[in-house]
Amino acid sequence: MDLLYQFAVCFIAGIGAGLGTGFAGMSAAAVITPMLVTFLHTEPYQAVGIALASDVLASAVSAYTYGKNKNLDVRNGLVMMAAVLAFTLVGSWASSLVPAGTMGNFSVFMTLLLGVKFIVKPVMTTKEAMAGVSPQKRFIQSILCGTGIGMICGFIGAGGGMMMLLVLTSVLGYELKTAVGTSVFIMAFTALTGSVSHFVIGGMGEWTVLLFCVLSTLLWARIAARFANRSTPAVLNRATGAVLVVLGVVILGVNLLS
Repeated sequence: MDLLYQFAVCFIAGIGAGLGTGFAGMSAAAVITPMLVTFLHTEPYQAVGIALASDVLASAVSAYTYGKNKNLDVRNGLVMMAAVLAFTLVGSWASSLVPAGTMGNFSVFMTLLLGVKFIVKPVMTTKEAMAGVSPQKRFIQSILCGTGIGMICGFIGAGGGMMMLLVLTSVLGYELKTAVGTSVFIMAFTALTGSVSHFVIGGMGEWTVLLFCVLSTLLWARIAARFANRSTPAVLNRATGAVLVVLGVVILGVNLLS
């Protein structure tokens, strides 16, 4: 396949994935997988592996940027991550008991709805309000919410970043920047676990596609994370909402083409 065409598809996919990661902690798999399958005819399992590998560095550099600006809750993020990883396995087992594709477009519709939510009803919680919650209550909330997110992600195979952002802002009461920072921190580890398992089981696919996707996603995630950390809450809510709505529409369109 023409190398320039590969680069164009991966670069465009990386723009969407990187902006989604840097602004909203969204998994790169939601954007890159359908793009690779539709336009490069990549085997779906390998496409997910490439998308998850792209997510690792993009989420890591985003988490570093949010952490450097003190917009990251590492302690409770680790607690939630442990629960997510453990119960993703339980959810995966449960999904094997139901017909495939039962909730295939769940993450796409969640992306759209969450985008509309941030535009219509922005998250304006402050760090001072966050600090008013006791560490013990936050610890228990992190375990319970991580359990629920893991079950859902394991069951439908997608939507982890969106679920975490929704739960962190709406249930745990995080302000938006800390919610995104904590979400990408968790996603870096979950994506690493997922990508390694996919590569071991299904192979890496074309290395040029992997390289182009990783670099493009990393570039745009870095740009988005830096912009997000310098923005006011009002601007960040609108920007995050707009990015999610556009990505939701684009992903839905790509899925219809495939």
